[in-house]
Amino acid sequence: MSFQDEWAQDKSAAIERQSSSMQLNQVPADQGGGPGSPDLATTPERKKKAANTIENHIQPDVKSAADAADEGTNGAVTEFKGWDTAAGLKKAHEHWDSQVKRLMARLDSEKVALRNTSTLFRSNDIVTGAGFAPAQSKVSGI
Repeated sequence: MSFQDEWAQDKSAAIERQSSSMQLNQVPADQGGGPGSPDLATTPERKKKAANTIENHIQPDVKSAADAADEGTNGAVTEFKGWDTAAGLKKAHEHWDSQVKRLMARLDSEKVALRNTSTLFRSNDIVTGAGFAPAQSKVSGI
């Protein structure tokens, strides 16, 4: 049997299998979301609470931990003055400070994002609805 003959036979068998066993995909009965479902719902109260937790607990705790590290490290640098250890501690502490600043900036951005989410969802809904306006006017014959 030649390659072309075998290929034609395999192709026709595949077409026959496909046509005899065609089925439509379905969505599961319970997809979540929709009214009353927590999966796709946004809860402004929870977001506000999370933002307040960042502002009133996490950020102050990070700052106090950073300040405590500052005191201890500065004392160690003073004690090891003139040694390479002091220079190493100072460099490590500068890196630590830059990491703390990045963390505080990240916490600030997360806090702002949490507080602005409701507005963003509402704006998204308005823009999406406006995008369907041309289709709605065609359907209603306007």
